[in-house]
Amino acid sequence: MFAAQYTGNKSFSIQSGASVPPGEGEVRLDVGYVGICGTDMHIYHGAMDARVAPPQIIGHEMSGIVAELGEGVTDFAVGDKVVVRPLDYCGECPACKAGHSHVCQNLKFMGIDTPGAFQSSWTVKARTLHKLPSGVTLKMGALVEPLSVACHDVSRANVTAGEHVVVIGGGPIGQLIALVAKAKGATVLLSEVSAPRREFAEKYGIETIDPLNNDIVAFVKEWSGNKGADAVFEVSGVQPAVDVMADIAAVRGRICMVAIHTQKPNVDLFAFFWKELQLVGARVYEYQDFEDAIALIAENKFNLEPFVSSVSQIQNIADAFSNMDGNPSGMKALVSLQGEE
Repeated sequence: MFAAQYTGNKSFSIQSGASVPPGEGEVRLDVGYVGICGTDMHIYHGAMDARVAPPQIIGHEMSGIVAELGEGVTDFAVGDKVVVRPLDYCGECPACKAGHSHVCQNLKFMGIDTPGAFQSSWTVKARTLHKLPSGVTLKMGALVEPLSVACHDVSRANVTAGEHVVVIGGGPIGQLIALVAKAKGATVLLSEVSAPRREFAEKYGIETIDPLNNDIVAFVKEWSGNKGADAVFEVSGVQPAVDVMADIAAVRGRICMVAIHTQKPNVDLFAFFWKELQLVGARVYEYQDFEDAIALIAENKFNLEPFVSSVSQIQNIADAFSNMDGNPSGMKALVSLQGEE
């Protein structure tokens, strides 16, 4: 067994060791692919060292194959292709008892608070697993986790067919939200300052706008037939997006806060009063979001191959992170743990 440990200061160390046998209710996985996400990049930049406590094995967007079963595990078999929903919840707090274990008050996020997926053998609780259908490859399986984020966001905003939806921010999650909303039958507009990211969305048939060189409020008004957006997703994490999100929303529109803002944003609450707007938060995902994401891939609702910007071997993980750093054209870098590209 080998693993890539994040050691701080944009550095990784490849370590060898022994696989951890699964205990009761656990499963040992042979990890296939692991994606690099925005949170991983924050870790790479040292912004989360206090929480991660390097050296630590990070990574949570993964796919793999069941290699060994612990006692009492009956829902999975050796050889099953699976993905991990990387949330370790307590099951005892008020949030868990209310059915909201994804926002458990004692939540441990696997790959951040506990060791993650950048290792060839990973032992996890069986309750975190979802099976992949035979037609879904391990490479596409590594995209299930970010797609599940988008499914959760669209669900939280209650997007339905025929609605006008604006997504502010065209990074990987914003792009996936646009695709999931479009699959729901919505008319979607993506607001993004980066030309390569606008071009990426347009290849999927998503209409885009550059908010730096266009009046987005006037554009949305005309685009929506003078109504405004039924749902707005703030995925950029910047104050100008917060400034405009209520202005482009329709009367009784819904605004879904997806981005994590590094500074407390200023919000015009008068606009919420005046138009009876709703503001909802969307954090990670629930069980059904993973099932929905897997179904979207299995049913080929949209082709996610273009999201894979690169595939690197685990020995080259430092280069994989470096190549994604400040690269607006890159959507998803995958790291292979099994020597495949």
